[in-house]
Amino acid sequence: MGDDGHIAWLCAASDRSTRWLLDDAMPQWTRLGVDPTDGAFLEAIDCAGPHAVIAPRRGRVQPRQIYSVIAAGRLGWNGDWAAIANRALDWYLDHFRLDDATFADLVASDGSLLDARFDLYNQAFALFALAHAAAVLPDRRSELETVARALLDRLETLYRHPQAGFEESCPPSLPLRANPHMHLLEAALAWEDISGDTAWSRVADEIMELALARFVDPQTGALKEFFARDWHPMADDSGRQVEPGHQFEWAWLALLWSQRRKRADAAIAARRLFAIGETWGICPGRKVAVLELNDDFSPRVPIARLWAQTEWVKASLALACVSSGAERVHYLASARQAVAALERFLLDSPSGLWRDKLGEDGRFVNEPSPASSLYHIVCAISELNGACATGGFLSRDSVRA
Repeated sequence: MGDDGHIAWLCAASDRSTRWLLDDAMPQWTRLGVDPTDGAFLEAIDCAGPHAVIAPRRGRVQPRQIYSVIAAGRLGWNGDWAAIANRALDWYLDHFRLDDATFADLVASDGSLLDARFDLYNQAFALFALAHAAAVLPDRRSELETVARALLDRLETLYRHPQAGFEESCPPSLPLRANPHMHLLEAALAWEDISGDTAWSRVADEIMELALARFVDPQTGALKEFFARDWHPMADDSGRQVEPGHQFEWAWLALLWSQRRKRADAAIAARRLFAIGETWGICPGRKVAVLELNDDFSPRVPIARLWAQTEWVKASLALACVSSGAERVHYLASARQAVAALERFLLDSPSGLWRDKLGEDGRFVNEPSPASSLYHIVCAISELNGACATGGFLSRDSVRA
């Protein structure tokens, strides 16, 4: 099949998934998924009923949901996304932000602090949500930029690794992790889009250089997850872990950074990361991206999670955009497979919910829909929507041109 067939399918899928997000998911997650007493986001919705799951609130979920509401507004959702985001942002800053400018790990449903533990991953998502909120809430931009810069300053002064990147704790602990750095890169690039502060560009460049030099195995081109003090992979079995979803996610970010910095080496690394995820990370029977491989690309954890499918969508679309000929057709076909894999996890009934884990036996784990997945879903649908919208590289006007 050539370009046209894949493009028609992907554009129809874009319309279908965008309608699902705006008509089903967002009303569900801003009704059942929000505490009406304080405006904070809840952790999950049980498909039985459906009904909200009351549980302690994690430091990663609040900012991800704030971003998701804002992104849905950009896609045309007619809900009162600004008011929802503002109220949730107020609660998040009041209850998660600590005196040292960092963000806590866990808060009870009544707003009391349960765990003030520093987690670099949580700080990355705080910065990410603050950037997107600052971009669309002009009355709060100065306030949010101050909060973000105070957090960055704290990371720079107390949590900086002596070689590059950031520590997991103070005093330092092991293992060091690639994953929080990936989301710090994502946040820094978001701030770069809206801020004249070059500190964000320096952070983005440092993390991408660290990824190319240390996170990516020079022998295989695969990106590892866990590292020792010298940024070499951990000597134990954790140092062998390779996650197909993260190969895709890093490929998408590396390609974005390569285009901004005119760095061909990052684009080459992105193609290799994608090839690893696509070649060894897709289960041929279930046709979904699995959770983990070993560094020889043998299976490690065969369960498939929803988020990995969304990253497959993003990376394949990004690579199709910068490719031509047979290579472009290949990436378009992969994007089509990725969208089909993602749609397998989305539920029509109850509408707007999803399954998170698909077992090796082809059956979904019966559990509530986690709120944390919405960020991934929104990111994938946004990329697909942008590619197919007027002016996008898959739009009919672009194809005719």
